[in-house]
Amino acid sequence: MVSRQGRIGRAPWSVASLRTRATAGCWIAIITISVSATPACDVNGALERLSEARRLAADLLVQFTKAADAANRAVMADTDEASVAFAREAEEAKQAVQRDTDALGPMLQGLGFPDETRLLQQFVNRFAEYRGLDRRILDLAVENTNLKAQRLSFGPAQEAADSFRDSLEAIAHSVPTKDKWHVDALVETAVATVREIQILQAPHIADADEAMMTRMEKRMATSEAAARSALETLATLVPPTSRPRLAAAAAVLDQFMGLNAQIIALSRRNTNVRSLALSLDQKRTITAACEDSLRALQDALAKRGFTGTRKK
Repeated sequence: MVSRQGRIGRAPWSVASLRTRATAGCWIAIITISVSATPACDVNGALERLSEARRLAADLLVQFTKAADAANRAVMADTDEASVAFAREAEEAKQAVQRDTDALGPMLQGLGFPDETRLLQQFVNRFAEYRGLDRRILDLAVENTNLKAQRLSFGPAQEAADSFRDSLEAIAHSVPTKDKWHVDALVETAVATVREIQILQAPHIADADEAMMTRMEKRMATSEAAARSALETLATLVPPTSRPRLAAAAAVLDQFMGLNAQIIALSRRNTNVRSLALSLDQKRTITAACEDSLRALQDALAKRGFTGTRKK
């Protein structure tokens, strides 16, 4: 009888024990599932951020290349309109670079990528230097002073020089025979000295050496003085009927020398020559440095695996 009661008495204890163990097992299972599920979510999120970081890094290089190319086209453009348009395109691309940089920085920090963060900061520092230099170059390029000087030289100045020649040649046909040889010589001298000034305009526009430009300007002044001296002597030889033509020739010479002064002033600013020199020297160096930083950043991100560690 005792044995049976003992067996019957143990039954409730066994049921309770099973319930307790079942409940504990359920909690353990829930906790296990929760713990194992959390890393999977983190990995997926990290992979998404890594993919976006790679995309931004790639777009950074694309936009930076666009900015550099557009700036180079602005320097090489042969019209004011083209220079301004390319300069605007370069500025828009640089703004896109800045947006990508601003978005990528916090993302790399959140992913815990110290090497990539360092490479991005290296690019940011170099890009700041690039932007300052590029701004100087574009400001010079859009002025186009050398191109404007060239247009004046080949356009209005050429027309004024031709008009000066035509006026003097008309006078030469109106003088008496006895003075004709003298008048012809003076006309040739006056025309030749104006042509000498014209010839000097092109190298003056192209030269970046201040001393060389000064020497050319002195030669221009000497030629101008010779032309005016020839006109003064002609005034003593031509008949009264030809003096209005001689006065018109003197006025055309004044016009030509006024244009020449504008050409010299524009040439002295040398904005096209200076912008090209900066592009070929300093800018090329800092552009290469920026590209190196961006390529290193892309390579570093490409080596990142599922866990954020570098692939071997």
